[in-house]
Amino acid sequence: MRKRRLRPGWLTIAPACTGALMLTPILAGLIGTTLPAFDYLPAIGGHRFGFDAWRALAAIPGFASCVLLTLETGVAATLLSVTLAIGFCAWAEGRRGWQRFRGLIAPLLAAPHSALAIGLAFLVAPSGWVVRALSPWLTGLSTPPDASIVGGASGIALVIALVLKETPFLILMIGGALQQVAVPQAMALSRSLGYAHADGWLKTLLPQVYPQIRLPIYAVLAYSLSVVDVALIVGPTNPPTLSVLALRGFTDADVRHWFPAAAAASLLFVLVVAAIAGWRSMERAVATLGIRWIERGSRGPATTVVAAAGAALVMTAFAASALSIADLGVWSLATQWRFPAAWPQGLTLANWTAQLPGVRASGLATLVIASTATALALLLVVGCLEHESRRGTRARRRVQWLIYLPLLIPQISFLFGVQVFFVRAGIDGTWAAVIAMHVVFVLPYLFLTLADPWHAIDPRYARSAIALGASAGRVFLRVKVPLMLRPILIASAVGFAVSVGQYLPTLFAGAGRVATLTTDAVTLASGADRRVVGVYAALQAALPLLAYTMAIALPAWRYANRRGLAFAA
Repeated sequence: MRKRRLRPGWLTIAPACTGALMLTPILAGLIGTTLPAFDYLPAIGGHRFGFDAWRALAAIPGFASCVLLTLETGVAATLLSVTLAIGFCAWAEGRRGWQRFRGLIAPLLAAPHSALAIGLAFLVAPSGWVVRALSPWLTGLSTPPDASIVGGASGIALVIALVLKETPFLILMIGGALQQVAVPQAMALSRSLGYAHADGWLKTLLPQVYPQIRLPIYAVLAYSLSVVDVALIVGPTNPPTLSVLALRGFTDADVRHWFPAAAAASLLFVLVVAAIAGWRSMERAVATLGIRWIERGSRGPATTVVAAAGAALVMTAFAASALSIADLGVWSLATQWRFPAAWPQGLTLANWTAQLPGVRASGLATLVIASTATALALLLVVGCLEHESRRGTRARRRVQWLIYLPLLIPQISFLFGVQVFFVRAGIDGTWAAVIAMHVVFVLPYLFLTLADPWHAIDPRYARSAIALGASAGRVFLRVKVPLMLRPILIASAVGFAVSVGQYLPTLFAGAGRVATLTTDAVTLASGADRRVVGVYAALQAALPLLAYTMAIALPAWRYANRRGLAFAA
């Protein structure tokens, strides 16, 4: 298609605004964090460059263990998530119910990381639902055991929580990538050569799919290494992960601790970059081995058995996620629930009534911030995609890297620097600052969710409308938007869920003065009554789920008599 020259306006401004939004806060934040890492922050007495911050960081008891723990948990969670996602897709793709199962993943992804982590903590704690269900008839326990994986030094609970959340995300990314590949032809060819389903999938489809999911995998790796809210809830406490260590320094009342905290945040950035580079090197090594494996042409049941085992583990993980969310709801309604009873003595709304004032304020703030951030991000994303559509182009690889940038850089590594600039601008602690930072993290998910459906619109619809005398703006509003209503709403639900789950951006940009359900739930998870925590976490998980439900129901209702529009993907 011939590229068209666009008049100055929204469509030409949107890409520039998006690029500035992705780059400006990250670059400014990295600078604002790196300078105090080398002792320079005049506002709190750092007037000369030096290495005192790094010496203070290295002198913290358990610092080496902290770094090692960060690497072990982050890399282990990513390896497990990628392996399980690939194994599950190799076994399940093309089978009956595959498309329906992909649709069920979205509600699991709706729950914020912190809500799922709180539910998991309730599930596997010494007095959690798992032990209760097995006691006393199997374990013989009448009191909770004196052992727990939650908060343990090994970090197992942190790895499990990350795997529960990131595996569905990667499965969804693989499913989207498969739509860009000739799956039926590739699988038919592999069957004609005598390969089993899983064997053929790994040898013909995975080499085509993996380059498309490389950036999402890097994002999972960066997040697993630098996550804060999940680590605060179920991660090790002494020593903690490096991100938690940095957060403790940044939130300390003694400003002298901010310098080693900035050094820890800068070190985390270096670790993430090194980990991504190491993963890339591992990809090349695995690709070499994979080529040899494909060339040997080996056939056998081993691959099928391994893929089936991976699928079974994924289904177990999904069940654990669903139970974790359900556990939040039960605790929020429980009266008394003494160990080892598997069910509370009664259910009541009194817990919700008692917490109503706090929940109302936090819930309203969460709703307003998430809705506004999603709307602004959607405006920019649709502008960028329509700009590409009218020019007949698609985002290049470097543009995709730019979009992914906020997901590849640890939040703790630049949010403190952003807060420094917000303080100088006089807007720290305002809703505007919080919304602006939420847009930075919501926009990449909106773009990734909406880009493929937008570019898949048949251009003949627009050509027909233009031939009938419609302007480009009218074609956009009357043709493309109705066709894309369901994808737009699904993408908006994704963005809304991402915004609801933002902890660090709210904490730093809000300067502790803007409270949302996520910040309250993470704070309460450290030791409040489980029934109180359950109220906040259950509502935190319910809001994104409600957004997904509306995204699915509205097009079906609006276009009930136009099946193609009601169920357009």
